[in-house]
Amino acid sequence: MSSTFASLGVSTDLVRVLAGRNVTSPFAIQKLALPDALAGLDILAESPTGSGKTLAFGLPLVERTAGANRRPAALVLAPTRELAIQIADELSPLARAKGLRVATVYGGVPLAAQAERARSADIVIGTPGRLQDLLDRRLIRLEHVRILVLDEADRMLDMGFRPQVDRILERVPANRQTMLFSATLGGAVAELARAYTSNASQVRAEELPQQSVRPDVLHTFVPVSAEDKLDRLVEQLDGADRLALVFVRTKHGADRLARKLGRQNVRAVTLHGNMSQNQRTRALEQFSSGRVSTLVATDVAARGLDVDDISHVINFDPPALDDDYVHRVGRTGRAGRTGTGVTFVLPDQQEDVGRLARRLGHGAAFSAAGFVEQPRAAQSPSRPGRRRAKRRATR
Repeated sequence: MSSTFASLGVSTDLVRVLAGRNVTSPFAIQKLALPDALAGLDILAESPTGSGKTLAFGLPLVERTAGANRRPAALVLAPTRELAIQIADELSPLARAKGLRVATVYGGVPLAAQAERARSADIVIGTPGRLQDLLDRRLIRLEHVRILVLDEADRMLDMGFRPQVDRILERVPANRQTMLFSATLGGAVAELARAYTSNASQVRAEELPQQSVRPDVLHTFVPVSAEDKLDRLVEQLDGADRLALVFVRTKHGADRLARKLGRQNVRAVTLHGNMSQNQRTRALEQFSSGRVSTLVATDVAARGLDVDDISHVINFDPPALDDDYVHRVGRTGRAGRTGTGVTFVLPDQQEDVGRLARRLGHGAAFSAAGFVEQPRAAQSPSRPGRRRAKRRATR
């Protein structure tokens, strides 16, 4: 017998809101997490992008916050502004159905007005840096928080947020429900989980390789040289029938590439961590509306960017880790549409990209591009996304 949101314990009010958004069948992570989360247990969830994790923690957060008479009663920490905004957009209709208010907290916007909205909200969703700033200035207090969510915990660790998260949790009551969602639950994330949760229920959605091999996304690999890399990009952009998202390694690289594209009569906007919130919002609005069809971004856009009409994701600079590839290419092939993931490969990148492709199930596509397969004995036995690689700052 198939599960429904109602059979999993979701209230009639919220089931009605979901139905109004044509959301009627729970995803795997929701089926696994909702019963224990609604019962108030701590949750450790391993869940890749696009698996429905926001509702997996959002529904119990809204249900269990309803009726709280002290604010804020719930806190969600996310690694980027874009993800915080996306979570707020998804939870706000549910919160309104229960008479709750949602506020977002992130950098790049006026601090005082943001703090005022957060103090009067039932649910606060924000990035660790800005929230820590508000706490240090005594503009917000967290002693009434009874539900805490850490979303994309692996990314928060990757971005160096652990010290801020630790300080924030010192201000949150120990007697709380904690839900931690991450693409992986090993290594430093496992240490985080042990420190922040108690007798947690551990759930796991699909493995990353299974999630990445999606029938609606075509994965291709393109051999390039330093001299012809820009020309190959222009060719790919000419062939994109909808929007194209181009990933680069660094913030300065994003700006530099956008300028080069402009000289090739390709209009592009950028998205990276050096931009103000107004600049980022304006760039995203131009891109999502189709006024500008190319967005050049760092990995800040790999999680939390939800634009249905992206037909091409182009890794101008290949990702360093397996789960970065999955999150990047996961921006296309959404909402039932088809998509294409393209990765450019310089000669000195062939070995690393080839191993990544094979681990994620794209070895045939890599070989079809004319690359020579490396012996399988040379492949790393580590799990996807956990091989050791030095990550350069991209935000």
